[in-house]
Amino acid sequence: MTDAHGLVRDGLGISYGTDVADDLELRVCGDVRGKRALELGIHGAGPNGVILARKGARVVSVDPRRDAIQRARHAATAHEVAVEFHESDPADLGAVMSTSVDIAVSVHQIGPDTDIARLFRQVHRVLRPEAGFVFALVHPAAAIFDGHDATARHRYGESGPTIGELAMALQRTNFAIDVVHELMPANRPSAVVPSTLVVRARKLGS
Repeated sequence: MTDAHGLVRDGLGISYGTDVADDLELRVCGDVRGKRALELGIHGAGPNGVILARKGARVVSVDPRRDAIQRARHAATAHEVAVEFHESDPADLGAVMSTSVDIAVSVHQIGPDTDIARLFRQVHRVLRPEAGFVFALVHPAAAIFDGHDATARHRYGESGPTIGELAMALQRTNFAIDVVHELMPANRPSAVVPSTLVVRARKLGS
């Protein structure tokens, strides 16, 4: 099947949201075969943790929602892959050993109530040196609009962290940003701002 971007999808694209490019196109996560991957918050029809496992990763998935874990567990069973699930807040990673994770992925889990400093500190603790932290969220510019309404209805930063706040929080927790994608919605050619922000940051130090 060919999607709106002209790509043939095989069901193994890590999702960054509805109607935007996935990782088959962006190639942010890289080859995860044999790596230990951490999914922070269950997301996607796959869902992403199951897709990572199907791509050969050893996956730990953390989410506070029991129903989401149950759906993801059924998907893992259907695809005959193993995923280790933990029912807890994505910023509470006490069950994950320090410097044991090769890649962390969080998609649409960061919002106005997220303590990004705490989240980033926890992710930094569990990642190996130079490992990547990939996260996606509603683009802060898109959050000032309501749906398809072209008139700004909210203050910038009201519905979640700004790009500047994300960058400063990453810097303060010893991450270096190396990839940024601002994704336009494929189903809205007249959109004036990107709908989704995707960032990859590398852990510095130990």
